[in-house]
Amino acid sequence: MFEGQPKGLYALALANTGERFGYYTMLAIFSLFLQAKFGFTEGTTGAFYSTFLMFAYLAPLFGGMAADRWGYGKLITGGIVVMFAGYALLAVPFAGTVGIISMSVALFFISCGTGMFKGNLQVLVGNLYDKPQYSSKRDSGFSIFYMAINVGALFAPTAAVKVTNWIMGDAGLIYDARIPQLAHQYLDSLDPTTGVQMTQSAHTLLQQCMVAQTGIHLPIAEFCTKYIDTLSLSYNIGFSVACVSLIISMLIYFCFRSTFKDADYNSKTKEKVTGSKEEVISPEETRQRLTALFLVFFVVIFFWMSFQQNGLTLTFFARDYTAHNVTGINRFGFDVTNLVAGILMVYGFFGIFQNKSGRGKGVATALILLPLAYILYNMNAMPQSVAILPQIFQHFNPSFVVALTPVSLAIFAFLASKGKEPSAPRKIACGMLVAAIAYLIMAVGSFSLPSPDSVKQGALFSLVSPNWLISTYLILTFGELLLSPIGISFVSKVAPPKYKGTMMGGWFVATAIGNQLVGVTGILWGRLPLYVVWGVLITLCLLSFLFMMLLMKRLEKVSK
Repeated sequence: MFEGQPKGLYALALANTGERFGYYTMLAIFSLFLQAKFGFTEGTTGAFYSTFLMFAYLAPLFGGMAADRWGYGKLITGGIVVMFAGYALLAVPFAGTVGIISMSVALFFISCGTGMFKGNLQVLVGNLYDKPQYSSKRDSGFSIFYMAINVGALFAPTAAVKVTNWIMGDAGLIYDARIPQLAHQYLDSLDPTTGVQMTQSAHTLLQQCMVAQTGIHLPIAEFCTKYIDTLSLSYNIGFSVACVSLIISMLIYFCFRSTFKDADYNSKTKEKVTGSKEEVISPEETRQRLTALFLVFFVVIFFWMSFQQNGLTLTFFARDYTAHNVTGINRFGFDVTNLVAGILMVYGFFGIFQNKSGRGKGVATALILLPLAYILYNMNAMPQSVAILPQIFQHFNPSFVVALTPVSLAIFAFLASKGKEPSAPRKIACGMLVAAIAYLIMAVGSFSLPSPDSVKQGALFSLVSPNWLISTYLILTFGELLLSPIGISFVSKVAPPKYKGTMMGGWFVATAIGNQLVGVTGILWGRLPLYVVWGVLITLCLLSFLFMMLLMKRLEKVSK
């Protein structure tokens, strides 16, 4: 898996890990922040969330076009600086209209910085594999790169939870997912200009939530204000974590620049940097390649629409429908150190089979036994009942990516040895099918649950097991591994030389459109039954799968 890879891969991957840690820490709490700070509805929250994601993934198109002209390294450096400014502004606890304006400006900076940084960093990775000795390692290299991204994302939700619990605990408060919405509703009901009225059942529920806050004895209005302000502050401080991670990312990028400096070239500078001329292809081949890329871009729109639900409707489901405490074996996945130990065991297992020396096998065995001992110790030391916050569910997807990457690489290596490895377009198509299966699990788990609007009116129901969400994240991760790193590798290989940056930006434009469509489910999240919301995603993924299969011969022709 790691053998024969260029050294520059690891420097670029680690630089991206730091940036992604900050990004996913912010994303883990962003929708919760919008509702806690400003009292936004699910629809408004979805509009802000999806619009930000759209711009964050649309900007790489312009960043790639600029890099094709001026060079990738310059754009990457500038992107880090611009992102830092955005996260720093987002961490300032402005209130009211000023808060909304400053947040919007911050999101604009983060989007622009991401556009300058993300796609161009991946072009550098692709350039590393233009050398003949590395060309056969391209797909596995991008899988390793993608795994490193998810190492950052793995720890992000835990960082967000720790900050929230720290600030809330310091104020003598306990996080309760029901309070922010109830508190805003109560405060709005006191203002006759809002026209908001609070039902007796909601008022009673708010009082019950207040009683559960140990040692807090305040008038209702004062309690509501204190709770909202404190929770919002915890989110602001959580955003500042991204500033620290970007500094680390910048240090890695500059300290190890020598390992990938020879990959920092575009079509205009390749001969000067590498001594070899850029590949020249005919206008007809250029057209065929671009057509294939645009067809793939169209399909992946619907995957990202489904995948990015983790920060919106899946977070809402975790908050409103999923058990708030876990016991027994279910506690395992809600401690990030257990997940890390489990990941190490997976790598140890593969190490036993891949290492030929006795020493290597011994190290691999230790990599299984020591984490296993830690897991047994930690599970015994954990409280019998563990409270869980909704954002913590977002660490399952990156943990599954990191754990399953060697599994997927081993499977495809075995198929390749038999001459049966699927082509990149076929893997992408299968990723769409797997995504549909993931949301089928959500549909089954949601079938007997009331609609979100009914929940707001105090409908009684039993909270479901967190295993529904965990299973969905697991299956969705299989789809992601088939689609995302393979898709990026496909773009870097097929894109005409003069348009590498632009086409990598095009991949992110497709992602941007999919992210914008995430807001559709935020609008649907209301009176409709939950299984209808999930059914929309299932249908779109299945149609995308069928579309890819119909075009498979054309796509496979250009990927050879």
